Amino acid sequence: MMSCPKKKNGSAFTLLFVIALILFAIFPGLALAQEAAASAPSASPSFSFNLGEGSPDKFSTSIQILMLLTVLSLAPAIFIMMTAFTRIVVVLSFMRQAFGTQQAPPNQILIGLALFLTFLVMAPVWQRVNSEALQPYLDEKITQQDALSKAVDPFRQFMLRQVREKDLSLFVSIAKLPQPKNPDDIPTYAVIPAFMISELRMAFQIGFLVYLPFIVIDIVVASVLMSMGMMMLPPVMISIPFKLILFVLADGWFLIVGSLVKGFA
Repeated sequence: MMSCPKKKNGSAFTLLFVIALILFAIFPGLALAQEAAASAPSASPSFSFNLGEGSPDKFSTSIQILMLLTVLSLAPAIFIMMTAFTRIVVVLSFMRQAFGTQQAPPNQILIGLALFLTFLVMAPVWQRVNSEALQPYLDEKITQQDALSKAVDPFRQFMLRQVREKDLSLFVSIAKLPQPKNPDDIPTYAVIPAFMISELRMAFQIGFLVYLPFIVIDIVVASVLMSMGMMMLPPVMISIPFKLILFVLADGWFLIVGSLVKGFA
């Protein structure tokens, strides 16, 4: 049997633990299957293997391996769906398109910046999960169900602060759920898509504002070139340097990154 190491620090382990618990919150069938597998008598013939000794209340090795593979396969999607990553990376993509450059900054730079900004924004949430759910669970002070509720709650509070009531109502009606009396009555599988479309809406609004000054530069450059009879010269070649100068003089990175991070406060 495998047992969780009592590790007090480690953001990667904390993140995997959080994703595993969120999976049980989104898909309650996983928890039911786990309980059924733990309580069902072993059939014959069967095949099993042990990686060590452990207490009977721990997960079986096969269930642990299955859960680990599920976490590893769904971790990127969950990271994108339930954090600030969606809004940040969409806005940065709009900014690059507004410049008119195809590969500057490169995709690796934009994704890396979006990741670290997401870590910065989500740090308070992960700290709460680590202190309220992960460490008590590793110390065997709380059960798995208590750890699950305590781990999901900070993420739900974060998403509910950003989501629109209109979007929540849409997915509550699509799922044909009873009218909730408070946000706690809304299941997590309805909160997540509502949060995603709210984030996309906000990202497109910010992208529109980012585009405006660069569109003005494109219009001015194109008008000047046409008035000079230089219609064969692509306006993009002339407008890009002016866009870069405007962006640097206005301290664009400071403004965009600052606005994105403060928008989640």
